[in-house]
Amino acid sequence: MFLFDKSYRLKNFGYYILGSFILIFFSFIGQLPMIPFLPTELPSPDANPMDLFKSIPSNLRLFLLLLSFVAVVPGIWLVVKKLHDLPLMSILSSRKKIDLERVMYSFMLWGSIVSAFVFLEYSLSPENYEINFKLKEFLILAVIAILFIPIQTSVEEVVFRGYLMQGFGHWLNSRFMALFLTSIVFGSLHLANPEITALGYEFIFLYISVGFLLGIMTLMDDGLELAIGFHAANNLIAALLVTADWTVFQTESILINIAEPSLGITDWIAPIIIYPIILAVFARKYSWSNWKEKLFSKVR
Repeated sequence: MFLFDKSYRLKNFGYYILGSFILIFFSFIGQLPMIPFLPTELPSPDANPMDLFKSIPSNLRLFLLLLSFVAVVPGIWLVVKKLHDLPLMSILSSRKKIDLERVMYSFMLWGSIVSAFVFLEYSLSPENYEINFKLKEFLILAVIAILFIPIQTSVEEVVFRGYLMQGFGHWLNSRFMALFLTSIVFGSLHLANPEITALGYEFIFLYISVGFLLGIMTLMDDGLELAIGFHAANNLIAALLVTADWTVFQTESILINIAEPSLGITDWIAPIIIYPIILAVFARKYSWSNWKEKLFSKVR
């Protein structure tokens, strides 16, 4: 199974702590190209964190934000291959190679749902949106988003649902604790996002719930493919279709949400209703079984 690998040779959890710092260092290196574009005067402490980047044109800003994730890719190779002396597939999938059919199925399924929700909300409340379609800017956005957002989301999945989930799993000898801790850490790292400032700390629950969903996919399917496809669809569709001045991705999207930021009933429909349905669809298509064993058993 995904959390058990016969080639596992880690001496202790300290290697994962060291590996995490190495990945953070590579991410920092990837952020250096942004420094020349930042303002010389910092915004006030109570300002929106994205104010720091508002002087940068939106497409360039997105490119620079995503660049740090590209820089983490060689860091992942270094940590897995050299620090842990393991094959890269050990943190990607229990299969011999990445199953691209799974990636695309998950991408198309969640991408269709997200798109449908966006157009439904626009149809019901068009006064909350402003059409922002500018062909040249949108085409540049599309190129940047299609090339780099899948890298960003794949890096996050490899780090959280691959590397850290295996680290926590082997350290605590518990599949559930691996799922729980990676979901909490994943959600907590979004605390600095401007959405939290705009919508309040209860919004962090939605990030954590996504972490649980992606973690359950990974454990039940013995690999990252479904989580990679889901995460890429979520971020890519959001970047291309709709943005707001209080979101982390402020892009040249087709629509701009100009309504006052607030948590509505639609924000809670996804974790309470849609996510369980998504898991049920995957379970049926990929014949998942032994839920108790895969989610709650010991790793070793």
